[in-house]
Amino acid sequence: MTGEDLILACSAIGAGLACIAGIGPGVGQGYAAGQAAAAVGRNPGAKGTITSTMLLGQAVAETTGLYGLAVAIILLFVKPLLW
Repeated sequence: MTGEDLILACSAIGAGLACIAGIGPGVGQGYAAGQAAAAVGRNPGAKGTITSTMLLGQAVAETTGLYGLAVAIILLFVKPLLW
């Protein structure tokens, strides 16, 4: 195994690990949506406030997954250590 092969293998492993970052936001957003639906069920008059707050929180939570995806793509397609 050459040094280039090792770098490519480690990049692939790192990209796979970076994709795991999508699990947390997925679970968190599902939980938040469920709680928001329950809150709207209890108080339908506050639907607009609950929905806007939930969507803002989900947008902030999604950035973690997007950063993981960006890191995975960079590791797979940009090879700065290979000359």
